[in-house]
Amino acid sequence: MSTETKALRPRPVKTRDTQFFWDALQEHRLLIQHCTDCGELRHPPTPSCPHCWSLHWDTVEASGKATLFTYTVVHKPLVPAFSKPNTVAVVELEEGTKLVTEIMGIEPEKLEIGMPLQLSFLDCDPDLTLPIFGPVQENAR
Repeated sequence: MSTETKALRPRPVKTRDTQFFWDALQEHRLLIQHCTDCGELRHPPTPSCPHCWSLHWDTVEASGKATLFTYTVVHKPLVPAFSKPNTVAVVELEEGTKLVTEIMGIEPEKLEIGMPLQLSFLDCDPDLTLPIFGPVQENAR
């Protein structure tokens, strides 16, 4: 019998301003903050709009379609909870805002800036779900 336990992903900081984002991910939905005064989308979530300084906002659900904006491949140091190599990327969502995420399901050498990607969800453990992106599957676009 093995007593080995799986390493946990680092925990995000959850605040009153970001709780909606983390709660939606648990439901496999990606919500982006939307200023109800000027219409700008923003991520990461903030208390006020960086464009017009309004405190009024709601959310829009992302379509899950994105393009690869930039990425890096992390080889070391090895953190047990992450796959090796770990591809960290900035994706531009179809809605127009950017998101830092992990790329899975494709070898790093096959990535191309501007390539289409699709959203998926990584249930790390019962308390943490993360948005990840990978190659577009047939019939997904």
